Amino acid sequence: MKNLLYTALVLIASMSLSCTQKEQGNNNAFKTTLSFKPGEETKIAEAFLSMKDSTLILLKAGTYKFDNLSIAQVKHIKIQGEGYDKTILDFTAQSQGGEGIRVTDVIGFTIDAMTIKDSKGDLLKINKSRDVTVTNLHAVWSKADSTSGGYAIYPVMCKNVLIENCYTEGSSDAGIYVGQTDSAIVRKCKAAKNVAGCEIENTSNAQVYDNEFYNNTAGFLIFDLPDLSKRGGHVKVYNNYIHDNNFRNFAKAGSFGTTWGVGNASPGSGVIILAASDIEIHDNRIIDNNSSAISIASGFVVDEKAGEKINANYFPIPKNVKIHSNTIEMGPAFPAPAYEHRMGKLLISIAQKLNAVDPSRKNKRIPLIMYDGISTNILTKGTGVNPDSICINQKGDNVFVNADFLNLSNPEQWKPNTNISPYNCK
Repeated sequence: MKNLLYTALVLIASMSLSCTQKEQGNNNAFKTTLSFKPGEETKIAEAFLSMKDSTLILLKAGTYKFDNLSIAQVKHIKIQGEGYDKTILDFTAQSQGGEGIRVTDVIGFTIDAMTIKDSKGDLLKINKSRDVTVTNLHAVWSKADSTSGGYAIYPVMCKNVLIENCYTEGSSDAGIYVGQTDSAIVRKCKAAKNVAGCEIENTSNAQVYDNEFYNNTAGFLIFDLPDLSKRGGHVKVYNNYIHDNNFRNFAKAGSFGTTWGVGNASPGSGVIILAASDIEIHDNRIIDNNSSAISIASGFVVDEKAGEKINANYFPIPKNVKIHSNTIEMGPAFPAPAYEHRMGKLLISIAQKLNAVDPSRKNKRIPLIMYDGISTNILTKGTGVNPDSICINQKGDNVFVNADFLNLSNPEQWKPNTNISPYNCK
């Protein structure tokens, strides 16, 4: 019954997003249409600030140079370019403002068919808005290093978000980030040379499918973090190609390299689930992410005081995680940047420990799926072998390791093991 109800809710959300997209795809559905060409940047900035409900802004082909752009408290807005290779918004000379484009409290917002590039902060931040469509957008930094902004496409505290046919590159946090949002779809996108290709954080009722995340530090993250406005969950991830995410971690110190930040992601990570529950990952190709194809970790891995932060919006231990029917492969060795990264070194030590205690492994790679082994037993004093319904149904050899993180600090008691049977849920 719960599955039927969830399916119905997802269908309703998808229909709502589809209807919104069709309506906003019609350029004749706006009361006001404003058209601009390169050289009219001052007029464009003024038009953004003075925008009225039901406005379409057309940006002709060419390169535009902006400091920043802002839209707030309006309805039914579309920013339309002539193609990602034709309409270019360049924020290289930005001297003020945290973002390239900031959208706040807008109902019915679409941005389509352009490239935005090289802001000092986030490229596109959409805050507290509803019925949002980001389509055919390239959001990139010319350099993939800590001088880049954190997020390329960044809807936060929104409702009904669709991100499709987009490309992101160079983010020092996440290329596509959906945070504290209800009902989101990310599909048919690509992300490369970011710290994280895509991140779903404290977001509920999300679907991520038909994407390609490659050559990032980590391909795809599902995080729930403490001290935020809502809890995430009910995230489905399927039909994605997540591969070759072995890039160095160049997350910024401070805001992006904190205890909870993506600075924790080891180079070579395919998928990381951190403190997130009600997750299903299926029918993906997860290939050549050479430190860990899939990691399932509790908040205690990054914060020993995570238990003190439990409230209605945060629970540090993943529950109800289903991983099945994926194609998973790893290359022959850890990527070089993993040897210089804190979590990378830990993953390497897991492989070394397993091979040291079991010579029959004959120096196999770290198993494909790494579970930290921290369950609700530590909170309830229970003894169940799988109290949190971590369910893994994957064919093949060397699939799973319970990394026994609770005993990491005591080498004599630390006993990672590859017994998957408690986690083969029916």
